[in-house]
Amino acid sequence: MKKIGITLALLVSFTLVKCGIYSFTGTNISPDVKTIQIDFFPNNAVLVEPSLSQTFTTDFRDLFDTQTNLTSVSSGGDLQFEGEITGYKINPMTATAEQTAAQNRLTITVNVRFFNNKNEDDNFETTFSHYYDFDGSSQLVGGLLDDAFDEIIERITQDIFNASVAKW
Repeated sequence: MKKIGITLALLVSFTLVKCGIYSFTGTNISPDVKTIQIDFFPNNAVLVEPSLSQTFTTDFRDLFDTQTNLTSVSSGGDLQFEGEITGYKINPMTATAEQTAAQNRLTITVNVRFFNNKNEDDNFETTFSHYYDFDGSSQLVGGLLDDAFDEIIERITQDIFNASVAKW
């Protein structure tokens, strides 16, 4: 019985070594990639929310800090992200009988340039976007704005993460 356990353990460890390094976060990062550089994402949208750039950049950096073992650097990273917020708009989605908005939608769009300095085949420039619906009678301030940012930024940063290092 003990031989079977040892054989099984050796087989599993050999399989993991042969298949590469497995990550429970779903990343597919080459072992020679050690550093990441995430530049500040300025808000170049027509409508500017002052806190959006800082919140987005910080949350994006935090995602990589918690989901990878990469070291953040300010320049010369093995992986580099740069880009800008290109869209911030609020549109009415449904109307009431009184010709007012019953529901509004905040949409944020971010243009991202990704550079993998260890494997240039992975480089891309893509636009990511997500939205948050809210009641037409509500003002998009305070806690409602925070909730909208949390949901939108979480979705966009996860989509960027998946496209760049998870290869989904």
